[in-house]
Amino acid sequence: MKYIWGLVLAGSLGLVGCGSGTSSSSAPPPGGQTSGSIQSVNHIVIMMQENRSFDHYFGHLGAYRAAQGAGAASDIDGTPANVSLVTWDGSPNVSPVHMNTMCTYDLTSNWQETHNTINLNNPTQVTNNPPMDGAANMQGGYCVHSAAAQVPPVACPDPAGLRAVGYYTDTDLPFYYWAATQFATSNRWFSAAPARTQINRMYLLAATSQGHVEPNDSTSTPPDIWNVTAKSIFESLQDAGVSWRVYVTDFNPSTPSSGSYMDAFYLFTPKYLANFVDAKTFAADAAAGTLPQVALIESGYETQTDLSEVDEHPQANIQVGASYVQSMVNALMNGPNWKDSVFFLTYDEFGGFYDHVPPMSTVNPDGIAPVDIPAGAPQGDFTITGLRVPLVVISPFTKPHFVSNTPADFTAMLKFIETRFNLQPLTKRDAAQPDMQEFFDWTSPNLKPGTPPAQPTNGACYYDHVP
Repeated sequence: MKYIWGLVLAGSLGLVGCGSGTSSSSAPPPGGQTSGSIQSVNHIVIMMQENRSFDHYFGHLGAYRAAQGAGAASDIDGTPANVSLVTWDGSPNVSPVHMNTMCTYDLTSNWQETHNTINLNNPTQVTNNPPMDGAANMQGGYCVHSAAAQVPPVACPDPAGLRAVGYYTDTDLPFYYWAATQFATSNRWFSAAPARTQINRMYLLAATSQGHVEPNDSTSTPPDIWNVTAKSIFESLQDAGVSWRVYVTDFNPSTPSSGSYMDAFYLFTPKYLANFVDAKTFAADAAAGTLPQVALIESGYETQTDLSEVDEHPQANIQVGASYVQSMVNALMNGPNWKDSVFFLTYDEFGGFYDHVPPMSTVNPDGIAPVDIPAGAPQGDFTITGLRVPLVVISPFTKPHFVSNTPADFTAMLKFIETRFNLQPLTKRDAAQPDMQEFFDWTSPNLKPGTPPAQPTNGACYYDHVP
């Protein structure tokens, strides 16, 4: 199951033409906007959805871009033509297939299965160009062994693991394909750790999981992770006098932070519950021009009793989730804060779906070794990322049609915030990331990027067969 989260960072943005930005970490003049640098950004929005790999969503983005006259198909490092993966049930190998259903029987991205996805027969060897050959096998096995606990509880329809190599195109996700083309994306954007949602969301908030590879209890919603003592990005912002807000989709006014992963930061969050608000207010704040400098949108997470959530987690309808994201982007683009804002859309981890690019080597954030690797699972030291995930960078300052090839994990968004507001890094991980300024041209904002296509929500949704 998955849980809610989206991070909205509010800063001042404008759409950009081609060109390179200059780096600056100095504070902006009071009440003013500095032209031609990152200080032009006054609102930063991050929204993080659930469990999708790059090949799964954007493996066919290159052909779309070429058809739109927005670059060559080869600009996108999409799914190779010769993919053939070993199945779980011994049936013939499977190759990528266009999915007809907008929701799928669940998949797994736990520490063990992620390592076997990277290298099926030698999960301890996950660097030096591993084969990336285990996705179908792992998901076929998970389907067989978890059938009784699935939501809905249908018998395993996919013992081969075909759904792991399922993919979508612009016919399914027109808004995402438009946004990734009109604005910018990356060929080398990774989740922070080869583990599941909870661990990766701790990295988004604090650039570390403090040694954890598993949550304490993944059945609660949001899940019981652990009491986190690390400093979060919001604590850094609070200390620096930078305004911030968390927009919570599953908002409960009695417990404002309960629908947010910030709830795990038990020493900090209870002091600032007024900063946690209903996500329904995001559009109103955008229209009024009152977005904070940094904001987090926590998406509605899939639960055991409700499959109409908007986080795009498998089992939920991805078109409904994409439409929800579009509503947030539209609200920003149509409001007065658009001129100096950046909206980052990404995904917390690969969700068990195939991607052909191996994870990148990286740095342990704080010297803490894994403390809860399951018995018999591969060891690790937090020095590789997770798999590739989609990224869309939406802003008036974004270089149109830009595709980055700079390796980064999503703690680079923290580095962007830290650079903009002159904050110290939280850990060695975010300190090592690029600050993402290559995505922007600060001198030539594009305030009218065009009208995005409507995102349909009426695609078929079933679980009992593939594709």
